Order: sequence, then structure tokens, then C-alpha cells
Amino acid sequence: MNFKILISVFLGILFVIVAILYFVEPASSLPAFIPGHDTTLIHHYKHGLGTLILGIGCFVFAWFQSGKSSKKE
Repeated sequence: MNFKILISVFLGILFVIVAILYFVEPASSLPAFIPGHDTTLIHHYKHGLGTLILGIGCFVFAWFQSGKSSKKE
């Protein structure tokens, strides 16, 4: 398996986990290493949605990288 695929799948899983944290935990309960301690609700969900989109983007990248190569040798 390609190294780029493994890294993107790992990052995708990590981003999805962080997105779940954004949606489940209140802003004041987030760990210190996660940005988004803003107390307004809309910013909290924006961070969660953005992180979820990044995670899905990593999975799509890994999917396209794992396909057959179109190079004819």
C-alpha cells in the first residue's frame, strides 16, 4: 500500500474523530489542543463541519490514489 494512502486514511480518521468531538462536546469542554473554545454555538458547529469536510476529503483522496493507474507501460 502506498504511503500517501496510509497517511490520508489516518488523517481522515483523526479529522472525523475531532469533528465528532465538536458536535458532542460543548465548547467549554473541548480539550486545550483543539481550537474552538468560542462560546457561540454557530462557530462551534462551523469548526465541526469544516473538520468533517477535511476528513471526508482525506478519504476521497485516498480512494482516488488507490485506483488503477492510467499509465500505459
